[in-house]
Amino acid sequence: MSQTRRDQVVSHLRYLRQELREMHVGIKEDGLYPESSEIRGLMAQLEALLELVDGNTRIQSNSEVA
Repeated sequence: MSQTRRDQVVSHLRYLRQELREMHVGIKEDGLYPESSEIRGLMAQLEALLELVDGNTRIQSNSEVA
């Protein structure tokens, strides 16, 4: 994985981790559940991250076959 792509993945993971922590604290301390739009937004971020990682995996698989 190139350094730029690795940095993008690390950045996405840090952001998602922070958002999930905030949701967890909200649920634990206040009993407040996150808005459905917040959850959908995080799911979209996770899917984008998966595509970023999957795209790199496919490239590596194709180059290994050659």
